[in-house]
Amino acid sequence: MSSSEPAEVSHQSNVSFASLGLSEVMLASLDAAGYQVPSPVQAGVIPLILAGRDVLGQARTGTGKTASFGIPILERLAKPKRGGAPQALILTPTRELAVQVRDEIEKLSAGRTVRFAALYGGKPIKSQIVKLEKGVDIIVGTPGRVLDHLGRNTLDLRELKFVVLDEADRMLDIGFRPDIEKILRRCPADRQTLLLSATVDSVIKKLAERYMREPEMLDFSPKTKSVETIEQFYFTVDQERKFDLLLKLIEREQPAQAIIFCRTKRGTDKIQIKLAKKFAGVDCMHGDMNQGMRDRVMKRFRAGEVKLLVATDVVGRGIDVTGISHIINYDVPESSDDYVHRVGRTGRMGREGVAYTFVTTEQGGELTRIEELINKLLIRAEIEGFETVSTVKSTATTAPTQVRFFGVPPATPAATESAPAPPSAPAGPPKMKKKHRRAL
Repeated sequence: MSSSEPAEVSHQSNVSFASLGLSEVMLASLDAAGYQVPSPVQAGVIPLILAGRDVLGQARTGTGKTASFGIPILERLAKPKRGGAPQALILTPTRELAVQVRDEIEKLSAGRTVRFAALYGGKPIKSQIVKLEKGVDIIVGTPGRVLDHLGRNTLDLRELKFVVLDEADRMLDIGFRPDIEKILRRCPADRQTLLLSATVDSVIKKLAERYMREPEMLDFSPKTKSVETIEQFYFTVDQERKFDLLLKLIEREQPAQAIIFCRTKRGTDKIQIKLAKKFAGVDCMHGDMNQGMRDRVMKRFRAGEVKLLVATDVVGRGIDVTGISHIINYDVPESSDDYVHRVGRTGRMGREGVAYTFVTTEQGGELTRIEELINKLLIRAEIEGFETVSTVKSTATTAPTQVRFFGVPPATPAATESAPAPPSAPAGPPKMKKKHRRAL
C-alpha cells in the first residue's frame, strides 16, 4: 500500500469539473444533472481513477462518492459490444443502495450508450438473467445475488476493468466478507479496484492489502463523527406522549421532507398509520416489505411525493435523498453508530439539516454515549405549551425543564437541590404499557 494511513484531503475552491480533464460529453451530462462544482471527494478521487490507480477512500455517505467513481468509470469504458460482458462491477450492502447507485450513474451517462443492470435479491432472477444475456456494461449489485449469478454461470467477469466496493464497512458489518472475497477471486487480476468506506479499520486494511494494488489512500472524513451542518436536539419525553410530541414537532417545523426512525417494524407500521390520518404524503419502509413495495416507496420519496417517511435502521442506510430537511429519532437507536448513520440522512452534500431525538428519562445513558461518540452536546428542545414529561412523576413541576437528569454536563448544585434525584436504573427494561412495549 502506498501509505499506512489515509492522507487527509482538503477541498480547493478553484477546482472545477473542467479542470479534471473530463470529456465534453461528460461535462454536458454533469451540467444537465445540476452538478456545478466537484465535492472534495470527487476532486480527490476522479483524477486518480482516470490515471488508473486503485483508490481506498474514507468518506461518509452524502459526500458525492457515487459520482466520484461513476464519472471516471464512464469516461474509461470501452465501446460496448453487442452481448458483451460487463466492464464494471459495483458491490453495495443493500438493495436500496444498489438501485440508487445505478440510477445516479445512469443519469450521468447521458449522451452515451451504456447498459446497466442492478442485481439484488427480492426480484425474480430470470429477468436479470435475460438482461445479462443481452449484454451489460455496468453491474450494480449486492454480494449475495452477484454470487448467485456466478454460481449459475449467468455472469461473466472475465472482461471486468473496474471493481468498486461501496460502503465496504457496512458490507463487512452485515457478514458479506466471505461473499466479497469469493467474488474478488473470480475477477481479473489486472482490474482497477476502488474501495469506499465510512471507516477504515484493520479489517478494511487487510482486505485492501490482499485484493488491491498499491492503493492511494485518501481520508475525506470529518474530525468527529458528527456532521457540522446538522443541528442536533433532544426532547425528554414520556413514552406515552411521544406521538403527541411528534405531531406538535411536525406542525411546528413543517419539514420539506423528513425521516422518522423507529426501532421495530411493528412500531414503524403503527406510526405510519397514525400519521397518515393527520398529514398527507406519509409512507413507511422496513425489512418485512417486499422489494417491489420498497422500490415504489423510494421512487415516491425521491420524487417528493412522500414528505414523511417512517423507517427502521434496516433500510436507513439505503436512503440517500438530498432533499431531506429533518431527521426525527422517534426511538433512540440501539447503538450510537446507528445514530450517526440516521442523522447523516440529512445535511447531504453540505446542505443544512436538523435532527431531533426523543429520549425517555430511563435512556439517559444512551444519550450520553451518543454525545461522547460525536463529541458534541445535543441541545435540549421544548415546544411551548406542550408538557413532554408528566408532572405527576415529580413534586417539582418545573424540574423537567430545569434539570437534565442525564448526559453531560451534569446539573449545577443549585438545580440539583431543587429537583428530585434521577430514577435509579431498573434491573430490566422499563415497565411500559403493553401497547408501547414493541416501540422501544
